Amino acid sequence: MHYVVSDVHGHVDDLVAALRRADLLDADLAWGGASARLTFMGDYFDRGPDGIAVVDLVRRLQREAGAAGGRVDALIGNHEILALGMSRFGAQHVPSGSWNRRSFARSWALNGGQLHDQQGLTDEHIRWLSSLDSVLRAGDDLLLHSDTTEYLRWGDTAEQINESVRKVLAGDDLQAWWQCWVRLTTRYAFAGLEGEQVATELLAVLGGQRIVHGHSVISTFTGQLPGEVTGPLSYAGGRVLAVDGGIYAGGPCLVVRLDPESVPGASAAPA
Repeated sequence: MHYVVSDVHGHVDDLVAALRRADLLDADLAWGGASARLTFMGDYFDRGPDGIAVVDLVRRLQREAGAAGGRVDALIGNHEILALGMSRFGAQHVPSGSWNRRSFARSWALNGGQLHDQQGLTDEHIRWLSSLDSVLRAGDDLLLHSDTTEYLRWGDTAEQINESVRKVLAGDDLQAWWQCWVRLTTRYAFAGLEGEQVATELLAVLGGQRIVHGHSVISTFTGQLPGEVTGPLSYAGGRVLAVDGGIYAGGPCLVVRLDPESVPGASAAPA
């Protein structure tokens, strides 16, 4: 069984409660999922009370799940790029020909940055976050944090994309860092009349039969209030599954079980 959760945004208590309901945590809050697989799909920081606690929980569960025969993966989201950029560059201005004096500090403040998270960010956290994958293939599912095709600017395979982003985060090129942030903030590539075609074309390049993403809150697709969301949203002809319940806006923390039988053209269960 493979589960995903995205866009926790520092709401560690809600995450713990959701993982317990899914039987992925036991009564002692240790890994209880046995051989199950769980993927965290980014945006651990900002807009919520304790992003550091979320990251520490994910890292602990990686160790515990591995020891129990399970697996926990973690992707990098745009808010991780923002948190790391804030830590490394602060208010340093991004080169620009426009009047707008852009900086990670300004965007961090505008996007719910929490001082507690910056103060608690250790070198070990930074190394772990900077090493995370951007794209993950799991059976017939292609897991992305953001609902965007901008990933293809870093390569045309998952391996190329992941290595390219890691290379940027290992360096000091402020402009390249900023482009990571900008690219991963784009959204809604698979919505609208051409959404299914766009999704199908991305899958043809990166592999898989269905895209699973966070980043864009489900209620923005459906017109619901965030608190009315009860589960993931399948759209674009079934080629895309949105899993961000919008916790920071009053929505649920969704732990979604990926059902291989619902994937168009599925050939096998997730690995």
